[in-house]
Amino acid sequence: MIRRARQTDFSRVCEIYAIARAFMAKTGNATQWGDSFPPEELLREDIRLGRLYVVEEAGNVHGAFAFLLGEDPTYQVIEGGTWKSGAPYGTLHRVAGSGEVRGLFGQMVDYAWGVIPHLRIDTHENNAVMRHLVAKHGFQRCGVIHLEDGAPRIAFERI
Repeated sequence: MIRRARQTDFSRVCEIYAIARAFMAKTGNATQWGDSFPPEELLREDIRLGRLYVVEEAGNVHGAFAFLLGEDPTYQVIEGGTWKSGAPYGTLHRVAGSGEVRGLFGQMVDYAWGVIPHLRIDTHENNAVMRHLVAKHGFQRCGVIHLEDGAPRIAFERI
């Protein structure tokens, strides 16, 4: 089951992101999130704004992700390619799982696709696991975008 995160989920969500950071470091992607991303303030804001979602099974939260509808400012300029469509879209950000349940990313994508059948996502070039998952779930590489701090990310789209 996927639902909007509640404030009561906060400590579990923080645990999941810590697990995800450790997994990323172990699989060759130590720099994308470092030791502290996403910051607690951002997670609290995501919850307050209703854009943080959790994947729950049998009353236990196993995954978290931000799902935003509308224009993402960091996606306005793309290098080395183009977006496939200029239609309204949803963006998946801050995807993380506890490692206890398989198939979480597919559930997240299916949920978002049910809301809007045009999705975008980006990831660090060192995040081989995420690059594999986005390709497996029908996303196509479109080019490179830059975060607010200038860091490059590979951008993908599913339409």
